[in-house]
This record gives sequence, structure tokens and C-alpha cells, in this order.
Amino acid sequence: MISALKGEVLSRGSDWLIVLVAGVGYRVEVPSAFAAASYQGDEVFLHTQLVPREDSLTLFGFQTEEELSVFKILLTVNGVGPRTALGILNTLSPQQLAAAVAAEDDKPFKAVSGIGPKTAKLIVVSLAGKLAGIVAAEEPAAAQAAGSTPEVASQVIIGLVGLGYSEADAAQAVADAAGAGVDADSAQLLRAALKLLQIPKLKQGQR
Repeated sequence: MISALKGEVLSRGSDWLIVLVAGVGYRVEVPSAFAAASYQGDEVFLHTQLVPREDSLTLFGFQTEEELSVFKILLTVNGVGPRTALGILNTLSPQQLAAAVAAEDDKPFKAVSGIGPKTAKLIVVSLAGKLAGIVAAEEPAAAQAAGSTPEVASQVIIGLVGLGYSEADAAQAVADAAGAGVDADSAQLLRAALKLLQIPKLKQGQR
């Protein structure tokens, strides 16, 4: 298994690089933005995934482990192959992808070439709850504005998911709590988010 490559760029295409490693040139399929920013002679380091097929072995590479992890998770969705998964990461950053899943919004996926409405919906449903701890959704940006770091907000979201709340509800509660000026401390943010999540239950009990 080829897990990573470090070498010199020999040539490139719109979504691939030829990377020279110890005298051997490896063709690696990469996000188009990375290919466009890579030039002959550049040294690159890529986290890679080898995808075998009956008639080929294709190597996919990414700048970060986060991108690679999201790529692997996308491959678990029925109907999403490696080319489609790469296409998604060409269009959406891991943070944008996580935000769309957390918000149960399939529109960003419909904008990806080759993905229809059914597949877009299936991606949202299949990835629900699987991205916590791998990539933070965009909601923690509100927490950062209030003084919390994205890492703190992400930890709190993971904790809430562990308590049985959905990723979407957890992310929204953390964003609302942070927006209300809750301190950056994770314990305080967790308590505030829990209170917000419990309010609907309290209202139902009063009826």
C-alpha cells in the first residue's frame, strides 16, 4: 500500500501530477486546485490512497490527511466512486462539505458535475454523524468570533454527538452558544450548548 509520496513534479495535467520518487515516476490524481498550483521541479508531499480496479491501479493524492479521510468516507457512499469523490473535493473544501452535511443541505453536492439529486441526498444521509472529529463544520467560525477556537468548538460538537445529539443539532447549538458570547472554555461552551438543546424538551413538557 502506498500511503504517501514525497518527490519532484515532472509534469502535470488539469487534475493529475507525475511525481518522481527515487527514480520512479508515479501518476497521482489530485484536486484540480493543487494541480494548478504545482509546477515542474516543485517538491510535493502527498497523502495517498491506492484504488484498485480489475484493469488498473489508480493513485489519488491529497495535501492533508483531512482531505484524504474525507475522500475515503465519500467512497463508502453507494454510487460514489473515486472520480466522483475527487470531483466533490474539487468543488467543496472539507469544511464546506462538513457544513453541508451538518445542515442536511444537498444543494452543494448537486453543483458537482455528475451528481444527481438522488446521489446528492444519499451523500448527506450517508455522511451524517461520520465527519465529527475528522473535520469541523463551518459553524465553529461563529464560535471563533466569540473567542472560542475552531478546535474547542469541534471538541464540544464531538462531545454532544457522543451524548446522542445529531451532528446538525450539536453544531447549531454550539454556534448559537458562541454567538451569545459564551467564554472560549470548552466546559462552559458545552454547558451552554446543552441548555439550548434541552429548551425544546422543556417546552414540550410544559404543554
